Amino acid sequence: MNDSSWGAPPQAGYWGPSDRRPVQGAAPAGPAYDAHYAQQTRPMPIVPDVPDHGGDQDDDQGAARLSGPLFDESQSAQPYAAAPRNPEPMPDVPQPAQPQPQKKSAGRDLGAAIGVGVGLGVVIIASLFVVKAVFVGVIAIAVVVGLWELTKRLDERKGIKAPLVPLAVGGAAMVVAGYVRGSEGAWVAMALTALAVLVWRMTEPPEGYLKDVTAGLFAAFYVPFLATFVAMMLMADDGPWRVLTFLVLTVVSDTGAYAVGWRFGKTKLAPRISPGKTREGLLGAVAFAMAAGALCMQFAIDGGAWWQGLLLGLAVAVSATLGDLGESMIKRDLGIKDMGTLLPGHGGIMDRLDSLLPTAPVVWLLLVVFVGSG
Repeated sequence: MNDSSWGAPPQAGYWGPSDRRPVQGAAPAGPAYDAHYAQQTRPMPIVPDVPDHGGDQDDDQGAARLSGPLFDESQSAQPYAAAPRNPEPMPDVPQPAQPQPQKKSAGRDLGAAIGVGVGLGVVIIASLFVVKAVFVGVIAIAVVVGLWELTKRLDERKGIKAPLVPLAVGGAAMVVAGYVRGSEGAWVAMALTALAVLVWRMTEPPEGYLKDVTAGLFAAFYVPFLATFVAMMLMADDGPWRVLTFLVLTVVSDTGAYAVGWRFGKTKLAPRISPGKTREGLLGAVAFAMAAGALCMQFAIDGGAWWQGLLLGLAVAVSATLGDLGESMIKRDLGIKDMGTLLPGHGGIMDRLDSLLPTAPVVWLLLVVFVGSG
C-alpha cells in the first residue's frame, strides 16, 4: 500500500498516479472508465458566448452545440448549459375584469321621484276635495313657477327675454277667470295678457322686440291658458272627480309607457326628439289609460259609461305622449335635459306639466261631450 491510502480518500475524478485533477463534470475514475475517458481527454475548442435572443429555438440550438460527455444534461450548472426547459412559473398577471352586462336604468333617482310624486299627490287631493278655491291657488302657483322656468331657460339658452311680470300676473288671472267665468273668462284673460306682454316689452330697446313678444305669447298660451281647462273642469258639480280622473289617467298613461317601454321597448317612437320613447311604450300607455278610463268613467263620473272611458283613455294616452314629445322638442332646441331642478327626481315644474297641459283641454272637451258641463 502506498502512502496515499492512509491520507485523504481519493477525490472524485482521480485518473492515476500522475495525480492530475479531473476536469469538472467528468465521470468517476476507476479501472473500467480510465481508458474510455482518456481517449476523450483532448483540448476543447473555445466556444464563444451565445447571445441570448430568447425563445425556444435559440435554446435548442445552444444545447445542440454544447452536447458531449463533458456537458451532460444533468450538469445544469455548466457555463454553456442549455436554458432550463421548465422555468419557474411567472406570477399570475391579473386579468382585466370581464364587462358585466349593463342593466337598464331609469335615468333618475326613483326613490326621490316617488317621494316627491306622493307628496304632490297628497297636496293636490287634499286641496281638491276640501276647498276648491285652494286647489285653484295650487294651479295658479304651478303656472307662475312654470312660466318662470320657461322664460329663464329661453333667456339663458337663446337670449330671448320674454317679459315675466305680465306673464305671471296674467297667467294667474287667467286661471282664476277660467274657474269663475268659464271659457269666456279664460279667453278674455288670455287677450289681456297678450296685450300686456306687447306693451311691457315696449319699455325696452326695439332690438329683439319681435322674438321677445312672440315667445311671450307662446308662453302665455302654452302654460296658463292650457292650465285654465283644469280650473274649468272644477266648476262642475262633480268637478273634483273630473279633475281627479284627468290626473289619474295622465299619470297612469305615463306610468304604463315607462313600465312597458323599459321592459319591452325596442322600436323607437321618435328617435330624433326623444330617443327613450318606444312604440311598445306607447302601446303600454294606451292599454293602461284605457283600462283606467273605463273604471273612472264607470264609478267616478256621474252619468259616465265604461265604453266612454275607453275612448277617453285612448285620447289621453295620445295627447299625453304628444305633450311629452313637444316638451322634449323645446328642451332639445334649448340644449337642456330638464327645465328646472325644483323637484328632486323629476326636474322642474314644467317637466311634470309637459303631459298634463295638452291633455287638460282634451279631457275637458270629452267630458262635456259625454256627460255635459255639469
